[in-house]
Amino acid sequence: MATDPRRPSQGAGKVSGKGAARSESPWRAQARSYLDHHRKVARDSARRLKQAPLASLMTWMVMGIALALPVALLLLLSSVQGVSAGWESGARITAYLKLDVALEDAKSLAREIDGDGRVASVELIDRDQALAQFRAASGLEDALDYLGENPLPHTLLITPEESSRSASGVESLVTWLDGMATIERVQVDLGWLQRLNAMTELLSRAVWALALLLSAAVILVIGNTVRLAIENRRDEILVARLVGGTDAFVRRPFLYTGAWYGLGGGVVAWLLLEFALWWLSGPIERLANLYHSEFTLVGLGVDGLLALILVAMLLGWLGAWVAVKRHLDDIEPGELAGG
Repeated sequence: MATDPRRPSQGAGKVSGKGAARSESPWRAQARSYLDHHRKVARDSARRLKQAPLASLMTWMVMGIALALPVALLLLLSSVQGVSAGWESGARITAYLKLDVALEDAKSLAREIDGDGRVASVELIDRDQALAQFRAASGLEDALDYLGENPLPHTLLITPEESSRSASGVESLVTWLDGMATIERVQVDLGWLQRLNAMTELLSRAVWALALLLSAAVILVIGNTVRLAIENRRDEILVARLVGGTDAFVRRPFLYTGAWYGLGGGVVAWLLLEFALWWLSGPIERLANLYHSEFTLVGLGVDGLLALILVAMLLGWLGAWVAVKRHLDDIEPGELAGG
């Protein structure tokens, strides 16, 4: 039976398939082999941690506590700074005019101050309105009736612009108001807020110093754990070096081990933070309501969680790298041959 010359034969198809396999570029095959080895080593490192669950859990707990403490303090400081920023942005300046200033002059001065670029709004409370408010709030109506004249001056309530609501901006505005001839006194209470900001800045630096110290402790803990793993796999390392394994090849499993330790430690730290937030949020909310405050504890969020996990894995990897760099140099292939 004659065959159609236009139809490729089965053998030709097989040859063309083999030719396609051979046509793959060497660098692509090498890259695929490299990635396959990384996946295999990562799975093997995770399997080894799973085979020693108690030791792995203890290491994760140590890392989680060391990471959760500075992060919790930083979150607390960020919450305090957010509340103080709200107090600072709501600060108003009170300017008391001289008693002999007429109401029309007070209105003219209010318009002049309102025209300044650093001022958002100006509210004028004339002396009669101020006396009426004081009479209603104090309950001293009978005593105030004996006064021969109104002792209260015209008052200006000045709200700074958003760009001038910092401590330095308010101070500059107060200096400008003090220089006006018709203003008797300028009052703004930002001293306590400045002291609070100074304390939070000091605590922030202390927390960062604590974070650096605890990060160094995490690196040492992971380094010591990986050092024990290196000692347990000493013969395996010697064999790998005898057959020509490079330092990167030998180092890779331990680096993945450190990264897995970091991942577990980051997850434990996040769980501890979420538990602490849940445990403290109720009492803090009740205390804030007693002081008519909107203070709330701020959580990590998704971005914060990812950053925590990445930092933890980086610390674990760094601790493993330090241990491998330090102890692999002491293992020589001649030990196996001599033994």
